[in-house]
Amino acid sequence: MTATTPITTPFAAESTAAEVVEGIDLTGRRIIVTGGASGIGIETARALAGAGAQVTLAVRNPEAGERTAEDIIASTGNKQVLVAPLDLADQASVASFVAAWDGPLHIIVNNAGVMASPEMRTPQGWEMQFATNHLGHFALATGLHRALAAAGGARVVSVSSSAHLRSPVVFEDIHFRERAYEPWAAYGQSKTANVLFAVEATKRWANDGITVNALMPGGIRTNLQRYVTDEDLDRLRAQAGGGAPAWKTPEQGAATSVLVATSPLLEGIGGRYFEDCNEAGLNQPGTRQGVAAYALDPEAAARLWQVSVQTLAS
Repeated sequence: MTATTPITTPFAAESTAAEVVEGIDLTGRRIIVTGGASGIGIETARALAGAGAQVTLAVRNPEAGERTAEDIIASTGNKQVLVAPLDLADQASVASFVAAWDGPLHIIVNNAGVMASPEMRTPQGWEMQFATNHLGHFALATGLHRALAAAGGARVVSVSSSAHLRSPVVFEDIHFRERAYEPWAAYGQSKTANVLFAVEATKRWANDGITVNALMPGGIRTNLQRYVTDEDLDRLRAQAGGGAPAWKTPEQGAATSVLVATSPLLEGIGGRYFEDCNEAGLNQPGTRQGVAAYALDPEAAARLWQVSVQTLAS
C-alpha cells in the first residue's frame, strides 16, 4: 500500500465500537485508555476489554475509574480492567504513571481532554487545554516509548477533533501570553497538536514498529463539554451549516478510536487522520469535514516536537 492510498474500511459514522472490533482477538494485549472513566473513553475501554485485552483506565478520579472498571468487567466478563491515577495537566502525575508501568505496552489511546474551558493555567504558566490535551499526552507517550517498542507493532491513538480546523498551532504564542485568550482557538490549537504529534511520532518511531494515527470521534454529548452550553453548541453547529453531522451515541463515538487501535487494515500505517471509521481527505473550505493541511505539515510536526521537549524540560 502506498503512502498516498487512503485507508477505507467497511465501517461508517453509524458503526459502533463493538462492531468495529468484532472478530479481532486482543488476548494478551496491554492497553491504556486515558480518560477511560467518562464519555467515549468508557465505550472505547469496554470494546477493547470485550475483545480480550488487559485495559488500564488512566483517570483523574480513581473512584470513578473503579466504578467504570466494575461496570466493564460485569458487561464483558473480562476481569483484566485496571485503574491507575493520571492527571495529564500535572507532569509529576504523568511521571509517576510512567514510572509505575512495567512490561510491554501494545496500545495507548490518548482520549482524555478538556474542551473550550475558561482561561486556566498550570503552575508552570502553560495554557490548560494545550497542557492537558497535548503536552500531557506527549509526555505520557514519549515516557512509555520503551514499553511501546518492546511490544512490537504498537499503536498510539491520538484523539483529535474537527475543532482542529479552528486553529493551527500558533508557535509565536502557544500559551496566550500576548494574544487575548479565546476558548475555541485554544482548543483548536491543542487538537491540531494531536494530529501533528501523530505525524512526527510515526516518523521518529517507525524503526521501533510504532505507528501513531489521529482521529475525529464525531459529535457526542459527554462530560468533555462541561464548559460548553447547549446554546454554544447550537450556534457552532449552525455555523457549520449543512455539514454538521448528527449527534453520535458514545458507542458510535468510540468506534473510530477502536478502529485506529485495532484494525488489521492499519498495520504499519501511521501519521494519518480518520473520521467516521475511514481516513479523511483534506478539508475543503466552508466545510467541517476532513483534515487541515497545516495539521499534516511535516515541518510544523517536527517543530512542535522540539517545542514540546523544550517546554517539558524547562
